[in-house]
Amino acid sequence: MPKLADEPLEGAPELSVPAHQEETAPQGELESPRLAFPTASAAGQAGRNPRGAALRVLHVIDRLGMGGTEYGVLKVIAGLASESLEHRVCTVRGFDPELARQHGLQGRVFVAGKQDAGYQFLLPRFIKIMRAYRPHIVHSRNWGAIEAIPAARLARVPLAIHSEHGYEVDMLAGLPLRRRLFRRAAYAMADAVFTVTQELRSYHARQAWISPSRIRVLPNGVDVRRLSPRPDERAGIRQNLGLPAAAFVVGTVGRMVPIKDYGSLLQAAEKLASGGVNVHVLLVGSGPELARHQKAVAASSLLHGRVKFLGAVADIAPALNAMDVFVLPSLAEGMSNTLLEAMAAGLPVIATRVGGNPELIEDGRCGWLFPPGDVSDLAARLDRLAFDADLRSAFGQAARARAVSRFSLEGMVARYGHLYMELARGRGIPAGPQAKSQCAD
Repeated sequence: MPKLADEPLEGAPELSVPAHQEETAPQGELESPRLAFPTASAAGQAGRNPRGAALRVLHVIDRLGMGGTEYGVLKVIAGLASESLEHRVCTVRGFDPELARQHGLQGRVFVAGKQDAGYQFLLPRFIKIMRAYRPHIVHSRNWGAIEAIPAARLARVPLAIHSEHGYEVDMLAGLPLRRRLFRRAAYAMADAVFTVTQELRSYHARQAWISPSRIRVLPNGVDVRRLSPRPDERAGIRQNLGLPAAAFVVGTVGRMVPIKDYGSLLQAAEKLASGGVNVHVLLVGSGPELARHQKAVAASSLLHGRVKFLGAVADIAPALNAMDVFVLPSLAEGMSNTLLEAMAAGLPVIATRVGGNPELIEDGRCGWLFPPGDVSDLAARLDRLAFDADLRSAFGQAARARAVSRFSLEGMVARYGHLYMELARGRGIPAGPQAKSQCAD
């Protein structure tokens, strides 16, 4: 069996094809798949579940690192760990070994491509992995992993699911024609397609020329218990972070990339500082824009000593509890996990009126929405909150109540589990607690 990555994977499972499957190509070669898609009934027969076996789910993503979509995958795997479901991850561009270890994924991650390569034709490699692991369900996420859908059909995987979780800068003006055509074809091959917001569903339905009714919506969720407010710990957290106890602390969490537009937040903070507000900014995250933002702060006499760059952190709860207000200035968003986490932490939130943000924030109740790039509007809203502790408290309480009631981690995991089981039972694959007694040999 050929290796599935150019370098041996630390802790990666050794793949072996059961004797009753097709013969594989000689070592070092990748067989060319027959370009004929199996019928649903054929795929169902290929995926019959042995007595007592768990449903095998293969999650396919671009890369397993510290990102919102990736953490969503990890939460689903942890939340749906049971005798009825078995999970593996397949990445296009590698993974963070430490992150995999932290989440118990040693020996459970396949790598299909090269980390630093540009376009890669990965259909044969995906097929190899699927024929070796033999999942009942392949679940791919976003454009970087969408090639797994036709691969699943060619590998005769019983069920294929694709989901869309957010935006990149190059999506704002619309997708290139080749992406629109490929997405339309992949969506047609999939047993289910979903997005995480209504807005994202409308966007992809338009781009793929299909009815929105063909796309489901499964919102994200966060751990509302772990992120609960800790007012008694605020003073200590601020002291540890080097933040003044009495300062008005504005913060945000996320990748330092252009689409997040953290420059607008820093400019708004400059306006507050010029007006005499004792404002401090807490930025949590890393990325290609980090150095640029650090240089901008160093060059600003108004921001000097007022901005803390924490970099990427494993646990954002302490940072959130050090803030008075959370700001999300993104130019585009799918469904922001960090915004949900801030709401769960009981923070008033100010976010741009883009993407799924209006579906999360009740404008004027949990916080406010503002036009992307409008520094003056953002600064005015921050200035009002800086001098109104009662309004901050009211917004924060409403934000947490909304996160708890509508966007809990338990609810998200249950939605994914229901989707997997619904599709499996619809295809005649025994699933859930009854799997052991209903599966036929």
